Amino acid sequence: MPLLEIKGLTKAFGGLMAVKDLTLEIQKGEIFGLIGPNGAGKTTVFNLVSGMLPCTRGKIFYDGTLITGLSMHQIARKGLVRTFQLPTLFNNFTVLKNVLMGMHLQAEVNLWNSFFDTVHGKTRENGVLDRALGILQEVGLADRKDELASNLPHGHRRILQVAIGLGCEPGLLLLDEPMTGMNVQEVGEMMGLIKKLRERRGITIVIVEHNIRAVMGLCSRIAVLNFGQKIAEGTPGEISQNEAVVRAYLGGSL
Repeated sequence: MPLLEIKGLTKAFGGLMAVKDLTLEIQKGEIFGLIGPNGAGKTTVFNLVSGMLPCTRGKIFYDGTLITGLSMHQIARKGLVRTFQLPTLFNNFTVLKNVLMGMHLQAEVNLWNSFFDTVHGKTRENGVLDRALGILQEVGLADRKDELASNLPHGHRRILQVAIGLGCEPGLLLLDEPMTGMNVQEVGEMMGLIKKLRERRGITIVIVEHNIRAVMGLCSRIAVLNFGQKIAEGTPGEISQNEAVVRAYLGGSL
């Protein structure tokens, strides 16, 4: 059974069909790529799957459960978590506090009232803090835990966004253009982190990304959208040789 199953997913904005009859199956433990030219509908798909936008029609199943129509908060609680194209950080909070805020969906203690002086409350609070520190260690930001998020370089801001997502203990992570604006070294670091999350945590990852070389190097399977419709799906080798895909990218090579 697929971990994520999308059946006939469609989204219309007035007369514009942003996504049309999309069907996909994402298997547990894989890194799956979703690519296409600008305006192809990739981020809209993420918005629909994560509950940020309602579907016009179609069904979405996560781990065998129908999630169509659920709120973003409800879907995240089930373990399906997304990031965004632009880093959505609490800029005036430290790196550590950003991760703690990302953990509020799973934490049993209210982060705003976690400092009541009770043994029970302190035990829970310390458990949450230890887990947040562990996440920062895992993504390579432990030495920056006390810095304000606004002071981080671009690549580290992107990594912090992934760390916030990890705070929700995802089974499936939707990464929306995680490498945008990164230099070669930063891209390599992000690719390494994505592979590590799959290998060590067993997280299933779907990635929307314009860096085609990175997608080809990361993903076992790739789907290509153009004008809201899937025009190809297959392995990186199959996609790179697909004539419809090459035409969609204005005749350029992949």
